[in-house]
Amino acid sequence: MAVKVVMPKLGMAMKQGEVSIWNKKVGDPVEKGESIASIQSEKIEMEIEAPEKGTLIDIKVKEGEEVPPGTAICYIGDANESVQEEAGAPVAEDNMPQAVQPVKQENKPAASKKDRMKISPVARKIAEKAGLDLKQLKGTGPGGRIVKDDVTKALAEQKKDQAKPVSEQKAQEIPVTGMRKVIAARMQESLANSAQLTITMKADITKLATLQKQLSPTAEERYGTKLTITHFVSRAAVLALQAHPVLNSFYQNERIITHPHVHLGMAVALENGLVVPVIRHAEKLSLIELAQSISENAKKAREGRAGSEELQGSTFSITNLGAFGVEHFTPILNPPEAGILGIGASYDTPVYQGEEIVRSTILPLSLTFDHRACDGAPAAAFLKAIKTYLEEPAALIL
Repeated sequence: MAVKVVMPKLGMAMKQGEVSIWNKKVGDPVEKGESIASIQSEKIEMEIEAPEKGTLIDIKVKEGEEVPPGTAICYIGDANESVQEEAGAPVAEDNMPQAVQPVKQENKPAASKKDRMKISPVARKIAEKAGLDLKQLKGTGPGGRIVKDDVTKALAEQKKDQAKPVSEQKAQEIPVTGMRKVIAARMQESLANSAQLTITMKADITKLATLQKQLSPTAEERYGTKLTITHFVSRAAVLALQAHPVLNSFYQNERIITHPHVHLGMAVALENGLVVPVIRHAEKLSLIELAQSISENAKKAREGRAGSEELQGSTFSITNLGAFGVEHFTPILNPPEAGILGIGASYDTPVYQGEEIVRSTILPLSLTFDHRACDGAPAAAFLKAIKTYLEEPAALIL
């Protein structure tokens, strides 16, 4: 009996899922647990594994196509089997089945060869890593199959084209899909539907930098977590939010909703986009507990192990561009949050202390807030509170 593989529901907020890559084609044998496709939703990318050993006998959803959770994407069965999908719309969310479900056999022609792209797995990986448009590649392998040599030749041509004068180069078009498409839409929506304003301050973190260097080796040895300046800034933000809860708010439906708990979102850059893992009830965590949660959540996000529920529900967010040498910048709000803190690159500079000039370490901070929920004065007071905690860091560990 053939087995139907469906688009899983990756979290409560998921409405559509996209098949980004088919690792197998119709007629290929598959082993139980073997990756047959990659799928992605708004925030998550994951592999779909074969639930049973057999043959991929039909593909229902093409690469790049989006479908609701519960929609059949392929069938696995015996090599001589053919199937016909059961009539009816995708299963309702509340009654959505597991990722696989057996169905009755029916006679139906196998998927047309025109519906799939002939490309070797190695060639596909190289092309996608280089950002090549697969549709523009011409295959020289058996039956027009795109092989590794076709991709390397295309890359060589691209490199040759880039070496030409700008006037002779060809424009490159990259379709906006998946995570990039969602990020683009949300950023545009954020700017269009809120009154965003960014203010900046500089914190003298000379004492904090010394404290961080003293505590980090012990924290790493005892707890397996290396304390960073970002961890201290996150702790300072959590404490400041408790004293200035207007920044721990949502602006929704002409109402300001102030949250009793701090669910801290920490932006993590991925190769193909950005996600924001959430540390829930951050106000209940000590400095080292918060650091452990931030580090573990960031690692899970980079490895693609973070679930949809772990990437939503934040009440305030932090983003860090310091590693890129950026000092002050304009973070964009993560709707419906009323505030987001940007951390810049620290630098050493001469500073007057009384009549003396001393070397100090300065950390730039950028706060974007929704002016509909918060005015400039309380926003400045909140940022000043963070600055005070960073300049007198003892309060962050007591």
